[in-house]
Amino acid sequence: MVKRLLFLLLAVPVLSSGLQLEKWDLEKGTWQARLHRKDGADIIFNFEVKDSAQKKIIYILNAHDRLLVDDVKVLGDSIFIKMPFFDSEFKAAFRPNGEIAGTWIRHLADNDVSIPFTAAYNIKERFKQHEPAKSNITGRWSTYFAAPGKDSSFAVGEFKQKGNTVYGTFLTTTGDYRFLEGIVDGDSLKLSTFDGSHAYYFTALVNNNTLENGVFYAGIGDGREGWTAQKDDKAALPDERTLATIKPGNNRLDFTFPDLSGKKVSIRDKRFENKVVVITLMGSWCPNCMDETGFLSSWYKQNKNRGVEVIGLSYERTTSFEKSKKALDGFLKRFDVSYPVLITGVTPSDPQKSEKSLPQLTGIKGFPTTIFIDKKGNVREVHTGFNGPGTGAHYEEFKKEYNKLVDDLLAEK
Repeated sequence: MVKRLLFLLLAVPVLSSGLQLEKWDLEKGTWQARLHRKDGADIIFNFEVKDSAQKKIIYILNAHDRLLVDDVKVLGDSIFIKMPFFDSEFKAAFRPNGEIAGTWIRHLADNDVSIPFTAAYNIKERFKQHEPAKSNITGRWSTYFAAPGKDSSFAVGEFKQKGNTVYGTFLTTTGDYRFLEGIVDGDSLKLSTFDGSHAYYFTALVNNNTLENGVFYAGIGDGREGWTAQKDDKAALPDERTLATIKPGNNRLDFTFPDLSGKKVSIRDKRFENKVVVITLMGSWCPNCMDETGFLSSWYKQNKNRGVEVIGLSYERTTSFEKSKKALDGFLKRFDVSYPVLITGVTPSDPQKSEKSLPQLTGIKGFPTTIFIDKKGNVREVHTGFNGPGTGAHYEEFKKEYNKLVDDLLAEK
């Protein structure tokens, strides 16, 4: 009994006396939140609190994106917020001034990591504006990121600025940075995003057609990279179809993996014969995979009667089937996924992930990766990365090209 009482006390470390059970509430409206890095580069984002069916819900706000968080509990002076994806949560307590203070915790495969968190009510701004913007960064930018001791990586920045406010993203060969929001304060650019996985903060000096002295702060810990950018209307990434391809003489995939119920599913099953099959390599930890899953789930419901099938191959951060299943359950339920998703038992960090799961490929260069198979069972194209809704026009172009490719494959005899 003593052990049980001790466990209950430890499980709710910020719960105050029962006299205050009715005192605290999460006020409706907009809050400004901060993740407090040790280097002082706070990652700032906003969220909106609403009432729904006699309970609190939260929308995480990033540019035009509103990420619903519906697992919110207030207990005494404590608040517990569980993010819908990526296995992360907030544990915090109300301060006497009405602010919230606590920690954001990420549950990784082998350990938990955390960072201090605070939130203040009725602050709608993301970053404090000190002076009008001296420049407008609307446009396309050739961008180079460089971590200490590593080679630089190329990205394409795309931004839209109205007044001092900036929205945009960075496009890379393996996906995009989703919805970035911020300001140009004088000659200083500040952008951030938070979705439960991505927790990013970008700064740079705007100098006419260059972005200089940039620093990219990445989430928990001390991760940071330098970056620079040059305005370039013709900036472009390599063709997504060239990053990973099928090996010569290996134009047919051959795999069998269990679904979440443990049932073995094979690409050779009768269900997939004489059909166009779209295979997505994904993981519940991957924000771009979240965007792609949202698209695919809806698309499959509209097209499955046309002779099309979709298969998800999941690469989770653990080789444990049970842990992988737990991570995937909520992810797939949120998007009402009705096509089979299989657990490969291979982690995304495994340098032999391709050899262990799809040896017919020259490699798996990023997540998501999408493989298109024709009605004869031959691999026709392999696309690395995904331009999600945060990329605006690129997302609309992706949908057009995706549908055209599937329509062309369906039309073949």
